[in-house]
Amino acid sequence: MATDTLKSTTGAGGATGGLRRLLLDNGALTALIVLVIALSALSGDFLTTDNLLNIGVQAAVTAILAFGVTFVIVSAGIDLSVGSVAALSATVLAWSATQHGVPVALAVVLGLGTGVVAGLVNGFLIAYGKLPPFIATLAMLSVGRGLALVISQGSPIAFPASVSHLGDTLGGWLPVPVLVMVVMGLVAALVLGRTYIGRSMYAIGGNEEAARLSGLRVPKQKLAIYALSGLFAAVAGVVLASRLSSAQPQAADGYELDAIAAVVIGGASLAGGTGKASGTLIGALILAVLRNGLNLLSVSAFWQQVVIGVVIALAVLLDTVRRKAGASPVADGPGGGKGRQAATYALAAVVTVAVVGATSFLHTGSSDARNPRMGLSLSTLNNPFFVQIRAGAQAEAKRLGVDLTVTDAQNDASQQANQLQNFTSSGLGAIIVNPVDSDAASNSVKAADKAGIPVVAVDRGVNKADVDALVASDNVAGGELAAKTIAEKLGGKGKIVILQGQAGTSAARERAQGFANGLKAYPGIQVLAQQPADFDRTKGLDVMANLLQAHPDVQGVVAANDEMALGAVKALGSKAGKSVQVVGFDGTPDGLTAVKDGTLYASVAQQPSQLGRIAVDNALKAVQGKKVEPTVKVPVKVVTKDNVAGFSG
Repeated sequence: MATDTLKSTTGAGGATGGLRRLLLDNGALTALIVLVIALSALSGDFLTTDNLLNIGVQAAVTAILAFGVTFVIVSAGIDLSVGSVAALSATVLAWSATQHGVPVALAVVLGLGTGVVAGLVNGFLIAYGKLPPFIATLAMLSVGRGLALVISQGSPIAFPASVSHLGDTLGGWLPVPVLVMVVMGLVAALVLGRTYIGRSMYAIGGNEEAARLSGLRVPKQKLAIYALSGLFAAVAGVVLASRLSSAQPQAADGYELDAIAAVVIGGASLAGGTGKASGTLIGALILAVLRNGLNLLSVSAFWQQVVIGVVIALAVLLDTVRRKAGASPVADGPGGGKGRQAATYALAAVVTVAVVGATSFLHTGSSDARNPRMGLSLSTLNNPFFVQIRAGAQAEAKRLGVDLTVTDAQNDASQQANQLQNFTSSGLGAIIVNPVDSDAASNSVKAADKAGIPVVAVDRGVNKADVDALVASDNVAGGELAAKTIAEKLGGKGKIVILQGQAGTSAARERAQGFANGLKAYPGIQVLAQQPADFDRTKGLDVMANLLQAHPDVQGVVAANDEMALGAVKALGSKAGKSVQVVGFDGTPDGLTAVKDGTLYASVAQQPSQLGRIAVDNALKAVQGKKVEPTVKVPVKVVTKDNVAGFSG
C-alpha cells in the first residue's frame, strides 16, 4: 500500500482552486503557514536567518523521534519508550567510549544497537507476548530510563569529541542536526513509500487480520517496525547528546509525547493505516515554531503549556474538519500524486513568502533602543526556590527599567538550550541562566559569547564556557552546613536518612557531596539510607513513609531542599520536631513557616530573592560596560526557630 495523500472533491480551478485545495487537504501545513505569518507579524525577531536555523535545530530531535514513531502509528501501534531509549542509547555510547576505552566507532554502533535491541524487546512483547503496545512500551519507558541512571550513576557523562561534532555547524552557519533530520526524514519517506516493510505497515494498520490472511507475517513485521522505531530513537539521542556535549540520563524526558503529537498533527491516525514522513516533519516544525515564538513574545512559561495544548487540539480538529469537508484519501500513483504534492508545497511556499514579506514592513524602522532587554532562563518554576529567584529578578528589573523575559526549562537541559538559543538570536542585551546542568549549558553559553552577549550564571555555574559573572551560594558548603546542623542537634550521635534531589542535576550532586563531606567530622552519625525524592514534596512524603517502614528508629532527616523536607515532616506526623529532627535546604516561605511551627528544625537558606536581584544588577553592569566581579557569593545561613523572625530571603 502506498503512502496516503489527500485529494479534494472540490472542482475549483486555477490559483483559487489550488489555494482551496491547499487549505482543505493539508491541515497541518495550513496551521504551520498561519503560525509563521502570525509570529512574523508579532515579533521582529522571528523572521531572521539565525532564528529560523534555531527552529530547525530545535525541531530536529523531536522530528527524528517522530519519524520512528510514524512507523509504529501507521501500523496501529504506539511507542511510549522513545524518549527513554534515546537517553539510554546516548548514555551507552558515552559510557563505553569515555569510561571504558571502547573505540568511538564501535561505541556508536553499541549506542545505535541499544536502540534496536530496546525496539526488538518492545516488538517481541507485543507480537509474541500479546501485550498491548501501550503497556509494553510503558514498561520499556521505565526500564530504559532506569538503566540510563544505573549506567551513569545519575551523573552526565562527557560525550566523545568526535561525535559531538553532530551538534556543530557546517561552514559556521548550517547546523548539522538539521542535516541529520533531513536525512532521517528521507529514509523514513523511502521506507514508508518504497519498501516491503513500509507497505506492510499500512496493511497491518488498515486491517491486521486481513493482512495476516493475505499471507503477511505480522509478528515478524512488528518486530521490524519497533526495531526501526528504536533505531530512530537512538539516532535522536545521539544528536541530542551532541548538542549538550554530554549524555544526560534524564534527557528527552517526555519527548515521546511530543513525538506522538507531531505524528498526529501531521495527519496520521492513531487507528492506523495513514501517515507520511512529510506530515510528521510539518508536525514537528509546528511544535518548534510555537515554542520559539512564545519565547520571543515573552509569554509566561505556564501559559505556554496551555497555548501549545490548545494549538495541538486545533491542528487535529482542522484535519477532522477537512475530512468532513470532502477531502478523501487516495493512493499515490506512479507520478500524479507526487506531482500534486510537490505543487501543493510550492504553492504553500509562495503564499507564505508573499504574506510574510508583507508583514515584515510592520517592523521596518522599529528600534530596540527602548529599555535594556534581558532574558532569564530558570531550570524550573515548579519549585518555590526558583520562583523566589524570579520574583527577586523581576522586582529589580522593574526598579532599573529593564525589560526581562523569563523562561522555564522544566528541568530539561535540551529545552533550556533551545531557550538560550532563542535569546541569542533575539539579540538581547544580556542573558541570565540558572543551568539545569552545568555541562549541558556550555554550548549555548559559548554561542552567546560568540554573539557578544554578556552572560550571568545564577545559583549554578556553567562549565567549559566563559560567563561574565557567577552569582551563587555554594551548594557544597551549604550541604556541609546542613550536615553539621543535624549532627550537632543530635549531639554528634544518632541515626539519620538523607533525601536526595533529582538524579542527574548539578544541585543534587553538589548538595549530596556537601552532606557527605560534613558528616565525615561526625563518626557517631549513622546514615541508614539515602534515597532520591526529586526535589518534590509528594515524593518526599512517599519516600519518607517507605523508609519509616524499614527504619522506625530514625532520629534525623536531611533533605536537599525544603519541599522534600516538608514531605518528610508530613510522613513523620507527630514525630517531626520531637523524636525526629528534620533539616531542609533553600529557606523557602513554606519551609520558614515550618521552622516557626517547630516541625522543621532548620533550613539552610540561600536567600533566593537576593540571588535574582544581584544577577540582574550584574547583568546590567555588563551591558553598560562596567566592571563586574567574576564571582559574587551570596552567603548561606542556617535558619532555626531562634532567628527565623528576623530572616528575609
